Parts: sequence; structure tokens; C-alpha cells
Amino acid sequence: MNVENKRVIICGMARSGIAAAKLLLSRGAVVTISDMKKEEAFGNALDELRVPGCIFALGEGPQGHLDGQDVMIISPGIAYAKDFVQEAIARGIEVIGELELGARMTQGAMCAITGTNGKTTTTTLVGELMRAWGKTTHVVGNIGYPITATAGISKPEDVTVAEVSSYQCETISEFHPHVGAVLNITEDHLARHGTMQVYIEMKRRIFARQTADDYAVFNYDDPTCHEMAKGLSARIVWFSRREAVPCGAYVQDGLIVLNLNGEAQAICRADEVYIPGPHNLENALAAVAIAGSMGVPAGVMASVLRTFRGVEHRIETVRMLDGVTWINDSKGTNVDSTQKAIATMTRPTVLILGGSDKKTSFDPLAQTIVDAPQIAHCVLIGDTAEQIRDSLERAGYTAYTLAGYDFDACLSACRQLAKDGGSVLLSPACASFDMFKDYEDRGRIFKEKVMAMR
Repeated sequence: MNVENKRVIICGMARSGIAAAKLLLSRGAVVTISDMKKEEAFGNALDELRVPGCIFALGEGPQGHLDGQDVMIISPGIAYAKDFVQEAIARGIEVIGELELGARMTQGAMCAITGTNGKTTTTTLVGELMRAWGKTTHVVGNIGYPITATAGISKPEDVTVAEVSSYQCETISEFHPHVGAVLNITEDHLARHGTMQVYIEMKRRIFARQTADDYAVFNYDDPTCHEMAKGLSARIVWFSRREAVPCGAYVQDGLIVLNLNGEAQAICRADEVYIPGPHNLENALAAVAIAGSMGVPAGVMASVLRTFRGVEHRIETVRMLDGVTWINDSKGTNVDSTQKAIATMTRPTVLILGGSDKKTSFDPLAQTIVDAPQIAHCVLIGDTAEQIRDSLERAGYTAYTLAGYDFDACLSACRQLAKDGGSVLLSPACASFDMFKDYEDRGRIFKEKVMAMR
């Protein structure tokens, strides 16, 4: 993508917007940066953009700066249906997201991983598999590191592994990963997409540009994935922890097996996968299917699976205090993710739930809690606290405490409720924007407060 002397407006100056601006400026574009936040709100984060060719338009909307623009880059948090986005399109301005921009400027092979849950763990694990194979690997995307931060330094022999969200899929057009993967599909982000059908269609867009030389990896145990796999041009590869699949990764006689070309090879024992829980076995199988499609040898995969310790904010043990284990699963931002975290608990557990509303039902989660004897009590916080309370009561569960928006009161209640030999699990089943900047901020604050306890 040649952007020299092109006029580009970037809407939304979080991490991805800043990285996109740096990349575009390095390629000779004239860049306008736009954000509703005023300049002073950014501190020194924008200092590297104070260069010729970069125009600051902060503290206001982009509508007054559309004249003469060739391209608009919108952050994932900005919906494609926004009025100013539609106005830009009507004016003939190309509108893309930061992921699309970075992908057009990235050299080397690309893997794209999406789905409702498990994306960050699987993306990180695939990155480790590629590095162990000896490849210079860039792990980017929704995982928290923008693709535009590495696009400019990527080389033809490199590998880029991208975690892709449904929000990012709204604005891709030429995006073409050699390997694309959908890990699972459950109800999520309906406040943005409106219906499950739209949400699924967004996820499926990662395969739109693939050819018969590419690979599309799906969860064989997820019925929605079977529907998504129909009609694609790429070669279909499956993963399953429940049964052998015709092409892909699966568990058989306690072994993780990979069969891509009619010849099954054992990778390692399933119980050797270091990260715990059935959901992480699925993530490991997905990673094997993806990495195997890229050509990573079995021995390399076995070594990494035995040692990979997972990612921050995903069922992460923080500390043990007074016989109680405190666990950070702030990455549990939807019902399905929290249900999977509950399944890994083996001790009496106090569960912290609640956050900003994604317009999904908490009734399935309430039933899981009723059916899980290890969940001793729930402490409810944030915008959705009363919705979760109502779901719990409908399911006949009354062992809950409302803590409102006071996170200190929440943790104090947890400490009083948790018993010696038990656990406290932060797995909110909700987004975090009512009380925190993002799920990472929520997880960091949780860990800081837990580590400060005497």
C-alpha cells in the first residue's frame, strides 16, 4: 500500500491509532489525528507525532477535517455505522481499520485467530511455537500490540500472528491470512452487532480472501463452526478434544494427534499440556492445528506445550494469603469464558462477577453456578450487578453480595467470605468499562490490591 503524499485521517488515538500514525508518517503520508479527548489528556503519549506532516485535531469530532482526505483509519471502538464514517464513505474516502492498514503493509506469512474465547492464549501460544521453530515472529492485534507497530519492520521470511476481534473485522477488505482460525462462537458483543448472525458474519470475514493454498481452522466440537466452514476456498482443518477429525488435531488414547496429510503423528500426551483446564486443551489443539498447517515440526510443538505457562489475566494465580488462593481471570469478559473458568476451580470459590453491559443473558451463567458446588458465594459489581442478581435468583441461587462500584468493598467482602483452603476468582463475565479502562486495567488493579493485603 503506497501512502506517500496521501492524506489520511486517523479517528481514535489509543495504542493502535498512535502506532498507525507513526507508520503512515514514516511512509510519507500527511496525517491528521482526531480524538474527542483534548490534547492535554494524552500526556506525553503523542510527543513522537509532533513532526511535520502530522496535524492535530483533538478535542473535537473528525467531521470538520474530511475535506481532501484520501483514507480514514478508525479504531476498533468506532462502529462502522457511525454518521461521520458513513459521511466519509459518501465522499469517496476509503475507510479501513488499523488491522487492515497494518496487514497491507506487513511482509511474510500471516496467521489470524478469532472466536469468542481463547484468542489471547491461542495467539500467544502460536507465537511461541513459531519462535521455537526459529521464525522471527510478531504477535499483534487485539492482544494489545498493534499490527502497525511491526508492519514497518517485518520481512518476507517473518511470521505475523494476529488476534482478531469482531470489531476489527468490520473494517477489513483485502485482509488475507495464510492461516485463519475460529476457536469457538458463543453469544457476545450484541450491544455492538445487534444479532448473533451479524456477529458470526463479522468473524467469518477473515476467510473471504483466502484461496485453495490457504488454511481455515475450526473447532469441530462447535456446531456454528461447521456452518462457518461451508463454502470457503481454503483447505479446512479441524481441532477437537472429543473425537478424531478427518484432517487436523485431536485427542486419541490420551495423546494429542495431528493428521494433516493422511499420516497421523503423536505430538505429546494431553496431560502434559502445562496450562490447566479443558478449555486450554482446546486452545492447545487449535495451536497445533494452526502451527502444523504452517509446517512446525511435532517435536517443537511438544516442547512448547509442555512449558507454556499461559497469559496474564487468564486464570492467573496472584498469591495465596491466609490459605486462600486469589486468581485473576479479568480476561473473562463474557459468560462462556467465565463458565470455563468456573470449570477449572477445584476448591470452594468466591466468584467476583459484573461490569459493563454487553446485552447478553446471564441466565446460562446462573445455571452453571447452581450446578457448580465449588462456587460458594458470588460478589457482584458494576453496571450489571443487578442483572446478574436477578439471573441468580431465577435459578434459585441466593449466596450473593452486592458491592456496587466499590472495588475495595468487593475485595474486603471476598476476604471475609473466603475460607482457608478456598479461592477468590475474579472472572466478571462482563466488559470492564464501567469501572476500569479495560480488562487489563481491571486485572492489574486487582493484583495490586491483592498483593497489598496484609
